[in-house]
Parts: sequence; C-alpha cells; structure tokens
Amino acid sequence: MKIDALFTATGIDTRADAANAEAAGYSGIWTSETKHDPFLAVALAAVETDRIGLGTSLVIAFARNPMSTAVQANDVQLLSKGRLLLGLGSQIKPHITRRFSMPWSHPAPRMREFILAMRAIWDCWNSGSKLDFRGDFYTHTLMTPFFNPGPNPYGPPAVLLAGVGEVMTAVAGEVADGFVCHGFTTERYVREVTLPALALGRARTGADLGGYEVSGQPLVATATSPEAMDDAIRAVREQIAFYGSTPAYRPVLDLHGWGELSDALHQLSVQGRWKEMGDLIDDDVLNAFAVVDEPDRVAGTLLRRFGDVMTRMTLYLPYESDPGIAARIATDVRSATSSAIDNRD
Repeated sequence: MKIDALFTATGIDTRADAANAEAAGYSGIWTSETKHDPFLAVALAAVETDRIGLGTSLVIAFARNPMSTAVQANDVQLLSKGRLLLGLGSQIKPHITRRFSMPWSHPAPRMREFILAMRAIWDCWNSGSKLDFRGDFYTHTLMTPFFNPGPNPYGPPAVLLAGVGEVMTAVAGEVADGFVCHGFTTERYVREVTLPALALGRARTGADLGGYEVSGQPLVATATSPEAMDDAIRAVREQIAFYGSTPAYRPVLDLHGWGELSDALHQLSVQGRWKEMGDLIDDDVLNAFAVVDEPDRVAGTLLRRFGDVMTRMTLYLPYESDPGIAARIATDVRSATSSAIDNRD
C-alpha cells in the first residue's frame, strides 16, 4: 500500500510541504480545492520535488469545463514529469450553483462526459486525432494548431474520481483510472457499496478491479497524551457531524441504520449550530468512521480495515497534531505492508 501525505501549508506556497513529504518517504502528497487553486499548489510542489506523486483532492470539475481542466492538468503533468494524480469531484449543488454560479444537472452522467471529453482533448494533442467530442453536456469540436500544445512526453495524467453514491462510483469505475474514497466512509460501506459499484463500472468496459487505484482518506484520532487525545476525538466527532449533515452523504449513515442522525445533523446545520453537532456523534458512530487509538496501534487497525481494499491511503487528522505522529504511522503501515509482501513471496 502506498502512503500519502496532505499539504498542511495555510498559504499557497506548498514547496516546503512537498519537499518534506518526499524526504520522509511518502509516495504522494495531496491538496484540496478550498481556499486556493489546487493546480497552483501542485505546480509549485512539482518544481521542488523529483519523485513524489502530486495529487489534487479534489479539483471541482463542475466549477470548470473539460477544456480548461485538460489544459491545466496537461501543463502540470509536463512540469512534474508525469507525476500528476488528477483527482476530480463534483461538489454538491449549492456550491456549484451559488458559489461558482455554474450549471448543475444529472451529476453522474455529466461527470462521465466531462472525463471522456478531457480524454478526447488529450488524445487530439497526443495522437493528432481530430477533436470531435459531442455529448449531452459538453461539445468540443475546435482545436487549431495555435492552441494545440502537441504531445506530452509523459502522456495524460492519471484521472481519479471521487464519489459517495453508487451511480457516481460506477462512473469512476467506467471512465477513471482510480477512485478517491470520501473521508466520510466506513469499512462496511467500502466493502458493501463502493467496491461493488466500482466493479460494475469496470465491467462496462470489460475490465475488473485488477490494477485499479483506490485511494482512501480514513479519519484518525490519536495522540500521545490524554488531553490531546480528548481534543483529537472531539475534532473528529465534529468532522463526522459536518459531513453527516450533508443530505447527499446520507446513504453511508443509512447503511448502518443511522438515517435519523442525518436528519438531526442537517437541521442543526441549517440553524448554524455547528458546535452542537459533534455531540450527536456517539462512540458507535465515531468508531465506525474513524480509527481511535494510540499512535503505535493505528497502523495495525488501518490495515485490518482497509489493507485489502485500498491501494493507497492518506491519513485524515482534522486537528492540530505533531507531524511526527502521522509520519510514524505511515512508516508502520509501510513496514507492515512490505513484510506482508515479503512473506507472501
């Protein structure tokens, strides 16, 4: 299993984070689209590193169009010498329509077309094929030499699609190179919903899950002192509550029989009572969504839950913590994975 890191820089300059992650032995480092543009973040990281994978988790696809995204991704792929992991996500309707003022309709079919359109654009540049993509949501039929960057010596980047629901997850299996599990997921949901949906999508193309990338972001609450552990647990409860208040993520709670919790959390969020929401996350919910343990035991639990279903993993610690703890857990996971491979051989 590959172990990745998250950018922790509060500003746009990600060079130090990326260099430190590469020196620490991480396989990749991921940045999100929240306060800054993820393409700028990974571009800066590219010039400061040589080996580490550079992932976007996530680029909000529906805030863009396939052509602009294809151009930016192609540039970063070139700059990083083939190390871009292009993670895409749809976001939810209020953000797309009210924050970005962009259209929203039929998210799964639209995302399928978005990725296929990007691939058509990249194929035009790399193989010289005529650009002639005509879909229900996107049409790309013009590419003159003046705007054609030509073949990328590193080829197109790997495309990973994030999702929660079965329909979007199946789209990922069909048209993407990998899947990004949302942090709001459980082992049971991954095994009973995510993997079957990915397999369904892969089957549409005559493929299976062999060699398919599944990237996870498991929530972890850990610390070396009782006081710090209490703070970590509280932060993780609040993060679970925040995600659980989103109606689109209700299927995860429904699977466990916790649908009423979704209603309660959503009502509190509408009222702006964010701090109270964490109090609704009891220990059963907490331990289903997060690994809660001492640092030296976290790696074993992560591997028991996800070692056979995820190909790469990023630890999700939504609170201030000692970077050394995450690095130690990552080392433990890598060591255990290497030992398992050696024993199997």
